Amino acid sequence: MRLLHACLVLMLAWPLSALAAADILVTAAQGNAGVRDFVTALRAQRPTDHVRFTAVSELPAGHRLKPGTRLILLDLAALDWRLKQAEGPPTLALRVSRVQASRHLGDRRPSYLSLLWSDPPPARQLRLAHYLLPQARRIGVLYTENSRFLLDELRQAAKALRLEIIAQAWPDPRDNRPLQAVLKNSDVLLGLDDPLLYNATTAKHLLLSSYARQVPLIGPNAGFVRAGGLASTLSDQHDWLAVLDRLLDQPPAAWPRTLYPERFRVAGNQQVARALGIEAIDPVAAQQAVAAGEKHR
Repeated sequence: MRLLHACLVLMLAWPLSALAAADILVTAAQGNAGVRDFVTALRAQRPTDHVRFTAVSELPAGHRLKPGTRLILLDLAALDWRLKQAEGPPTLALRVSRVQASRHLGDRRPSYLSLLWSDPPPARQLRLAHYLLPQARRIGVLYTENSRFLLDELRQAAKALRLEIIAQAWPDPRDNRPLQAVLKNSDVLLGLDDPLLYNATTAKHLLLSSYARQVPLIGPNAGFVRAGGLASTLSDQHDWLAVLDRLLDQPPAAWPRTLYPERFRVAGNQQVARALGIEAIDPVAAQQAVAAGEKHR
């Protein structure tokens, strides 16, 4: 009888679990290796859900997507497609920075869209700089018209830490004077994730200039740390999958309009630290100190 009862419970429960399974549609311009890896990892994390990938070019109009679909965008091409759809499912946009979103959306924040930022929070980067370089007081920040909007946020965060933001516009990276001016007047250079300033073309000059002036560079991402920056906070795919797992268990109406991941780690360049006479970076201790500062805000 017990075995029969258990079988009946399983038979009754299976249709209910099948009905509860979510239809998760992932889209991007192309199904490259990074996208395929993401989809595979999401399927492994959500084994009871139906996770599928469709390239943007193959998507139907938004109103033709199945009701109840959860849509995940993995690049700007996918974001632009969704913004053109008057109707469509609740949408989570990943791999988009605040500067990119500002250029593509302006001040718009559609109710169907949740933006999960790919760039490190500027205030978090500032706390990392303060932890690694406690004697530094003047924080240099280069910006363009695209990233100017981040300055007020940085100034507020700096005020809480008794730091000063030395902001310098750099409209033309071919003009060396703004870079030299900010390095001359700063103890640390804090890199905003602005692709007009921090890119493969400017990287060598930026890093050599900061090194020559003995002004460490914090950020704007792990790539610059590997190339010769001092350190940066970063959230990887594993951290974002944890965020998605939590959000996908919630009704879309509860999704935040914008979100930075709580989980992150610190990447440090020990060779650069030694060359600048800075104490060796303990990534775990740095992460814990920065995270503690966020919890106490």
